[in-house]
Amino acid sequence: MHVKVVELVGESHSGWKDAVQQAVNEASREVPNITGVEIYNLTADVVNGQLTDYKANVKIAYATQRGQINQQQQQYHHQYQGDIL
Repeated sequence: MHVKVVELVGESHSGWKDAVQQAVNEASREVPNITGVEIYNLTADVVNGQLTDYKANVKIAYATQRGQINQQQQQYHHQYQGDIL
């Protein structure tokens, strides 16, 4: 088994935990076998002294069989690596 990693930015109006969950939800639509998530940066927009939009930069790990990664996973990996959801 191999582990692959894609990087995403999740966004939410309600908090960082939800921003991370949004990134995982988006990845799970295309990538099977998600095994973990690393959160490496948290940011937020501020309007009139209030936090409004929360962002979480994450790395999502998923398992693949040795030598087997389907075309859909390859497309997803290239499409979303470093993109904002």
